[in-house]
Amino acid sequence: QVQLVESGGGLVQTGGSLRLSCAASGTIFSLYFMGWYRQAPGKQRELVARITSGGSSRYADSVKGRFTISRDNAKNTVYLQMNSLKPEDTAVYYCNTANYDQTIGYWGQGTQVTVSS
Repeated sequence: QVQLVESGGGLVQTGGSLRLSCAASGTIFSLYFMGWYRQAPGKQRELVARITSGGSSRYADSVKGRFTISRDNAKNTVYLQMNSLKPEDTAVYYCNTANYDQTIGYWGQGTQVTVSS
């Protein structure tokens, strides 16, 4: 069993920055994919960014050029640097990890990001 704990959420003004962290612990797991999803009230949970153990990353079109995902495999930690934040980025952000074929996955508890206008 893998536990994921997010941190770094908060309240920022439009144009500001936040850096989210997610640390994995528990049973040893491949952590092939690590990524971030977000969900606003009444909306579907959507993929924000994900990164493989080898460093290949992918982003939602809405955050390209503003967000950067990275990971430290030695620390079992994934990060999301969020710059030029907009009110539409307001959501609960969830950390996720999955194995290569995505048959096993785990979720963090979520951290609130609020961007004021």
